[in-house]
Amino acid sequence: MVALPAWLRSLLWKLVKRSIRRKFPQVQPIDPATLTAQLQQEPKPVLLDVRSASEYAVSHLPAAQQIDPATKDFSDLPYPPDTSIVCYCSVGYRSARLCARLQAAGYQNVRNLEGSAFEWVNQGYPVYREEQRVRSIHPYNAQWGLLLDKADVEKTERELPP
Repeated sequence: MVALPAWLRSLLWKLVKRSIRRKFPQVQPIDPATLTAQLQQEPKPVLLDVRSASEYAVSHLPAAQQIDPATKDFSDLPYPPDTSIVCYCSVGYRSARLCARLQAAGYQNVRNLEGSAFEWVNQGYPVYREEQRVRSIHPYNAQWGLLLDKADVEKTERELPP
């Protein structure tokens, strides 16, 4: 995978984040540092990983639960409507879309991890495969994987099926 210059990666991140905020203005973002602080408190927010099962299997945020990105019926979720929920995916688009659907279903305290798993890893926060800390993250595809900037992150080359 080719590395982008830092200035170009920074510009691309700004464009991605602006696009997500414009598309989902009702969805509140949360940054990785604020989420980390909230994960140290009780009650902890529920983390929903809005990526495919194959992406989740490579690595995920601590204590995150995988949810199908296409989920539209939340009647099986075991959380009351006032539960603090933070959704994330690779860069934030799929998770913002799920946040909007959760809000429409009556969940009142839903936020989107801005920059999602890629920003989390870029800022040096840990990811896990099952219970073991790892240095791998699924890049979604070759283009989105360019937004990963840590040299020590082992970017898996597995592509998602079409």
